[in-house]
Formats: sequence, C-alpha cells, structure tokens
Amino acid sequence: MLTLFLLMMQRVGLIIILAFMLVNVRYFRQLLKDRDTWPAKGILIIIFALFAIISNLTGVEITAHNTLISSTWLTGLPATDSIANTRTLAITVSGLVGGPVVGGIVGLIAGVHRVIQGNGSDLFYISSSLLVGILSGLVGQRNADRNQYPSTAMSALLGLSMEAVQMLFIFGFSHAGFALVRLIFFPMMILNSVGTSIFMSVISAYLHQEEQLRAVQTHDVLELADRTLPFFSSGLNEANAQQAATIIRNYTNFDAIGITDSVDVLAHVGAGSDHHIPEKEVMTSLSKTVLATGEMRIAHSKVEIGCPHADCPLAAAVVIPLIVQQQVVGTLKMYFTNAKNLTPVEEQLAKGLASIFSSQLALGMAEEQSKLVKDAEIKSLQAQVNPHFFFNAINTISALMRTNADKARQLLLQLSTYFRTNLQGVRETEITLQQEREHVEAYLSLEQTRFPDKYQIHFNTSVKDTVMLPPFTIQVLVENALRHAFGDRRYGNQVWVNVRQVSAALQVEVIDNGLGIDAEVLPQLGHQIVKSAKGSGTALENLNARLTGLYGQMSRLHFETGMTGTRVSLTIPEKEVVGDESAHR
Repeated sequence: MLTLFLLMMQRVGLIIILAFMLVNVRYFRQLLKDRDTWPAKGILIIIFALFAIISNLTGVEITAHNTLISSTWLTGLPATDSIANTRTLAITVSGLVGGPVVGGIVGLIAGVHRVIQGNGSDLFYISSSLLVGILSGLVGQRNADRNQYPSTAMSALLGLSMEAVQMLFIFGFSHAGFALVRLIFFPMMILNSVGTSIFMSVISAYLHQEEQLRAVQTHDVLELADRTLPFFSSGLNEANAQQAATIIRNYTNFDAIGITDSVDVLAHVGAGSDHHIPEKEVMTSLSKTVLATGEMRIAHSKVEIGCPHADCPLAAAVVIPLIVQQQVVGTLKMYFTNAKNLTPVEEQLAKGLASIFSSQLALGMAEEQSKLVKDAEIKSLQAQVNPHFFFNAINTISALMRTNADKARQLLLQLSTYFRTNLQGVRETEITLQQEREHVEAYLSLEQTRFPDKYQIHFNTSVKDTVMLPPFTIQVLVENALRHAFGDRRYGNQVWVNVRQVSAALQVEVIDNGLGIDAEVLPQLGHQIVKSAKGSGTALENLNARLTGLYGQMSRLHFETGMTGTRVSLTIPEKEVVGDESAHR
C-alpha cells in the first residue's frame, strides 16, 4: 500500500505541474472567464479529456495477484488486471471548472478510453466516470452561478466523495472486488482528494491574485487619471505636459516618460532627459512614425527607438498617439532602460493611459472651444455697444447726412450689415467666404469713409464663394493690419487678401506693405495677449485658438515680417457649403 501511495503521489504531482503550467497560459485563463459559452466549453472538454487520458496512460498497473507494475506509458493491459490512476481527479476538476456538460463529456471520454485500454473489459468505468463528471459538474455549476469556485475544503471533500463513488463501482462490478478496493482505497481516496483541492486551489489562487492585481492597477490608473486631468484638460503645452509626465512616472514602473505635440517635445522626465529636451523638435524615428501613421509602436531595442544620440540609455519604448477628433495631436512615450522590463502588461497599460489622456485632451478642447465661442459672443456684444467704434461710425454718418445723404444711407446699411454679421458669427463655427467678405467690406466702408485714401484693399480669390471658414477670420487679420501695420503713415498703405486652393486645403493670407512687426512681439502673436495703445490684443490669440481647436495645429497662424511689410497666413481643410445650407445662415 505504501509503494502504491508513493507511486500515486508521482502521478498526482504530474497533474499538479500541468495545472500550474495551464493557469499561466492567458488563453486558458480567458476560457475560465468565458466558461458559460459553448466555444469555451468545447475547448475545456478537449483540455480535460487530454488530462484524463494522460491519467489513464500514466497509471500504475495492478495484476490479478495484486502485484504493482510501474511503467512510463501504459497503453494496454490484460483484462484481468486493473489500474490505479488519477482519472477521477481530472474528471472531478473538469466538472468543477466547466459544469455538468463539460464534466459529463470528459467523464464519458475518460471511461471509454479506460475500457479500450483494458481491451474491452470493465465496462462499468464508462458509467462511473460519466456519473462522477455530472455530479462534480452540478457542484461546479452551482458555484459558477455565484461567480466563484469551490473552496479548498469543499474541493477536497468533493474529491473524496467522487473517489468514493468510483470505489463503489469497483466493489460492485470489478472482478477483483473487495481485494482491489482494500489495496487502493486509502492511497486513491487521499491522493485524489488532496490533488483535487490543490488543482482547484491553483486555479482559484491565480485568478484571485489576478483580480487583486487588476484592482490595484485600476485604482492606480483611476488615481493617475484624476491627478493628470487638470493638466491634460487645460491643453497640450509645455508646462502642463511637464507636470503630467512627472505624475505618470511616479505612478508607473517606466524609467522615462515623454510627451510631445505634433511637432515638438513638450516634456521628458527620467532617463535620457539630458538630450530629450522640451521645446526641441521630435527627433526619434519611432515617434515620427507614430505621428505620421497615428498607430501605436513598440520598440525592444535602441535601434528601433531611433534616437540619434549615441549614449542614449533608452532601450525599449511604447509610443502611443494622442488622438482628438480623429487627428493626432501628440504622443505619449514610455521608456525602459532595460528591454526585458517591457512586457505585454506595460503595453496594455500604456495603451489604456493614452486612451484616457486623449479623452482628457478632447474634454479640455471642447471646454476651451466653448469658452472661445463664449468669448467671441462677448466680444461681438461689446462691439455693438463699444462707444468708440459706435460713435465714430455714427458721427461719420451724421456728418455725411449734411453733404451726401445717399452716401450716409449706404454707410448706415453697411453698419447694419457689420453688426448683423457679428451676431451671425456668434451662432456659427463656420460661415461662407461670401458672408465673411460682406463682413469685411462693411467694416472697410466705414473705415475708408473716416480715412479717405489712407488704405487700399485688394481681394484676390480663386475659389468659390461657398467655401467655409471660421467667422471673423479675414476681418480680424484685415483689422489688425489697418490698426497696427502702418503707424502714422497716411498714404500708400496697401493690403492684399488672397484666398486660394492649395492641394486639398484652403489657404488664406493677408499681406500688407507696412512697417513690419517688432522682433520682440512676433513670438507672442497668436499665443498670448499683446497689449498695445490701439487695443487689448486678444483678437489674434482668439482667432489662433479657434483655428487650432477646429482643425488642429496645422491650421495655426503663420507670421512672416520684414521692413517691407507682413504676411499672415493660415491653411484649413477645404469644405464647401452643402446644398442650400447657406440660405438658412
């Protein structure tokens, strides 16, 4: 009996080793989660049927004289001999994991194989194995309904009970009867009970550990998202990116975190910060590929990262695009100095974080766009009651009424058009070129009446009047030129407004022959308020923010200036008004 016990311990140990190997396979763990589906049940039947067949093949042969024969692979045996094996263990576990269908079919397959192995003898093994599978499956189904597995004690008790069922069949139907039961009872009862409990403990412990790990990771990710929300939702700039990158590195195991916009490095925290410097253009080929394709890239070597710095310590990376409104606005870069540390867990974490941060950026842009629209509305309302603009226009019209009533009437109509277009621009994010031009011409008619022959404006448009652009786009640039480009110069002041198609985009440029822009002021234009004696300086900043909010960084304002004048240009996607939509604007 002791010899049989030791031999059976080896067999049970083999099954436990297989269990450890199995639960480390991600596909098997996914099967356990989907065990109520028929595809998963089918795969579980195949897996545990193989376990049961291996149990039969690795069993210990017992001759008619109760002599033990241990062989490596037991493919067949005389009809008078029996086998001590771990078949019942495999069937019981299959039922506990997969339910009565899985347990019953695995039991049927194991029983049939045992009969074939015994050259057609001992047919009762089919019935006993089928019954063990169904009974253990019913217990497993009851626990599955509560989304859990049996406890260690319950598994041990069930393993003991199922082996007892097998012993009853052997006692009642085997030719060896009581003599065989007396030999194998204690080793089989104890080892199959212990083996069942260990097998189920391995599964339960691993899944429980995975759930705990996910809970911890979820908590950390949620806390990380909460900490970074104020920075990403405020916009993708250097200060916010630096704060966010620092937080991300503190909450993860990465050796370095980098954040870029579509052109430049905004932040780099950790290893490699001596040459991955903010305010410099993105230099790694990996990041450039992500920005160009909008797809995540993974690098497992320095060569794949493509950093031109010879001593760069970064050896592995995950670079994920930050996407807002289906446009790549930047990248999130996560680095390791040891390529072995980059596992699928880190890859999935990086992908999830990028999705969260993209959503935070989108939220921030939506809030900013809403704020800009509100700001434009306030600006429009203020323009209607601006004493300086209003009284200048009224005084001009009043003076003309004494000398040229028709001209005064025309200016009054233009003033009405100007204010009406202002209100319309508040309600719409895009208007037609024709509507924008009417707004500009209304403004110019008032200014040119006040200052005759001071300005000459030239419109050159080679596109349809139905193309769309944000309201106040040309008007802001023209007004800015008239107020700031020419100083006190009274004559020869020229402004050209060009609108043309470039590839599949619409290019707008306003050119003047003025005095140029001060080199100290130029970097601030469109990015922050520039105070001057002739205005608050918010118009260009507002326009630039609306353009990038609607179309991305590629549509921001570009300034070229010199002693002979200034050129301000922008490029936006070409879009034409659909149907008779313009009639309702």
